[in-house]
Amino acid sequence: MTNLSKFELARIIGARALQLSYGAPPLLEVKVGESSTQVAGRELESGVIPLVVMR
Repeated sequence: MTNLSKFELARIIGARALQLSYGAPPLLEVKVGESSTQVAGRELESGVIPLVVMR
């Protein structure tokens, strides 16, 4: 993972979690009882999240 600030991490995870909650297909297998925020965090950790940070 790149050097992201805590604010960038929160923004990316929040944006992806919102997408997932509105019905976007998850890019990883979802575990039973896992929230959209947890799925978004796992997607970011694994590097498959489809968002880019532009500074």
